[in-house]
Amino acid sequence: MVRTEPVRTEPVRTELARIAPAGAEPLDRTVAGTGPGLVLLHGTGADAVSNWGPLVDAVRDRYTVVAPNLPGAGATPVDLGPIDLDALADRVLATARSAGLERFHLVGHSLGAVVATSVAARHPAAVTSLALHAGWVRSAPREAFMFDLWARLLRTDPALLARQLILTAMGPGLLGALDDAGFAELAAGFAAMLDDRVLGQLELDARVDLRDAVGRVVAPALVLASADDQVVPPHHQRELAGALRGAEYLEVPGGHGLPFEDPARFFAIVTEYVDRQQARARG
Repeated sequence: MVRTEPVRTEPVRTELARIAPAGAEPLDRTVAGTGPGLVLLHGTGADAVSNWGPLVDAVRDRYTVVAPNLPGAGATPVDLGPIDLDALADRVLATARSAGLERFHLVGHSLGAVVATSVAARHPAAVTSLALHAGWVRSAPREAFMFDLWARLLRTDPALLARQLILTAMGPGLLGALDDAGFAELAAGFAAMLDDRVLGQLELDARVDLRDAVGRVVAPALVLASADDQVVPPHHQRELAGALRGAEYLEVPGGHGLPFEDPARFFAIVTEYVDRQQARARG
């Protein structure tokens, strides 16, 4: 399930870097390609390469792609205290600035969609467009309960959490096609991603509240929902789309893990949207 092909990276460019928010430390990141800026934010438990590797390779011929690793992923250390969403948004901007990007398209999956929304709200002049998959405005009691369960399982037995994630994050099409060996391989892939470094992301997942932020987003946005998402059900994406002025809403078959279970469909949707918004930005 997890794509771990190495992404060919290029040296981080600094000659065009702009001033980042005071005190904001850039995140560990993958940087590739040339052209207009494209920043990709991964979901809980994933990292820049596993979530975005195929997309980076597909668009590096026409975009400068920056894929940060959120706290606890890649070489980005775990935050010592609870992750502050506003501070994390500033770090994403600092990461883009360190790669020479003044403006950029912003794509996020799951927790990455939450962080992307916060970036667009705090730094509207920097964001050309937003593409948000499986995002949400506020963690309701159901989501808080679920993310707490994940944290408890992670502390107890990551292999058990991996099994639970397979049954909730993947869509029925994929699950119905797996045999015993397929389930075992998928469980091993999930378990390989899961360790205590993910706990800070789960804690943030459980207390997301963007109700004051969404009204400050001015960038054009695509909100993408997976119809069979059991982790962040589509009503959350419909709420998010309704809160973002003029947002496009698209619902497709699949589960929460759409970037992994149907990467061709997911990356085609994202690429078409970003290319369309870049054409509009060029005027």
